[in-house]
Amino acid sequence: MRTLIKNIKELVGVETLPKLRKQGKEMAQLETVKDAYLLVEDGKIKAFGPMSECNGTADKEVDAAGRLVMPTFCDSHTHIVYANSREHEFVDKIRGLSYEEIAKRGGGILNSAKATAAATEDELYDMAQRRLDDVMRLGTGAIEIKSGYGLSTESELKLLRVIRRLKENSPMTIKSNFLGAHGIPMEYRGHQEDYVDLVINEMIPKVAAEGLADFIDVFCDQGFFTVEDTARILEAGIKYGMKPKIHANEMAVSGGVQVGVKYGAISVDHLEQMGDAEIECLKGTETMPTILPGCAFFLNLPLSPAHKMIEAGLPVAMASDYNPGTSPSGNMQLILSMACIRYRLTPEEAFNATTLNTAYAMGVSREVGSIAVGKKANFYISKPIPSYEYMPYAYGENKVERIFLNGIEI
Repeated sequence: MRTLIKNIKELVGVETLPKLRKQGKEMAQLETVKDAYLLVEDGKIKAFGPMSECNGTADKEVDAAGRLVMPTFCDSHTHIVYANSREHEFVDKIRGLSYEEIAKRGGGILNSAKATAAATEDELYDMAQRRLDDVMRLGTGAIEIKSGYGLSTESELKLLRVIRRLKENSPMTIKSNFLGAHGIPMEYRGHQEDYVDLVINEMIPKVAAEGLADFIDVFCDQGFFTVEDTARILEAGIKYGMKPKIHANEMAVSGGVQVGVKYGAISVDHLEQMGDAEIECLKGTETMPTILPGCAFFLNLPLSPAHKMIEAGLPVAMASDYNPGTSPSGNMQLILSMACIRYRLTPEEAFNATTLNTAYAMGVSREVGSIAVGKKANFYISKPIPSYEYMPYAYGENKVERIFLNGIEI
């Protein structure tokens, strides 16, 4: 099956020599082709270039006159399999309670864990599928989904089985992440090392036996898991073939960045609290620093020093952190806008942070994240807009008109 998208006003995010990620000054580079065509064959990008060079036939033609074509967003950090919203905690935050205070009294992650335990797998699947459909319509084509609202072996396995079903039934590129170490259950408060033992000795082997997780993650932060806990869990996960990722430095400078780098984490995420030592630690590594603007916005947290990292030569990714407690939105168009408005990234840097670099942060930048020959034909056609700079400028407006995943219009 050959599909030709013709008369594209501007084809954005093209790569002739594909990179796995962009870092430092490279992040300001965003290649485009004006008055372009894009040829898709059997779900992959076959060719692209100026309309003047377009030749050959196609089974289907789409006229994109007056519209831009861009690679779909890649969202490398979400928690979209959950059972309940937490708007009452939202009100608690307005009244002055901190996220950590809510967690200490049994709210936050523990609240979602209780609801998850009561929900059936089918119920969780249906809710998550609706959320997936919503973010897909907003331009997301690849997504990482974490467990973590189980906090017991049975519930964590249930969440990961839901993610497996989503993988099997969705046209999106989906990666799964085992986050059993997301919070400390109330019954383990005061002796959390016993819960770490449960994660290592029972959960990880069972997750691995069913092949349910691509990654293993830990919430290494103040009030949650220590550097020592994190190291033990990552070591166990690595033995079972799970690639490490880390929740780090949301509440405090926790050592999470350093332990993530030590164990070869593909990404370290959150990073609201970053010092020079953390930036220096990331230099020359394969670890992607990933900022979650929605969480910082929703919790009114300090902003991660995105430009300082870029100026130091690092790559930067930005993901949604879609979850019921700290970022109840998976709208990557909004994340793109926040990257520019709040973190002062240029539109070019912001596009790279939400496409290619987030693809890298979930291990799929060879397949998606840019317009390149041989990659999956995951792209969207915009509504008639004047330029790609309009995408972050017009925050709150859905600029996506048509979306194609694996070369098929959704």
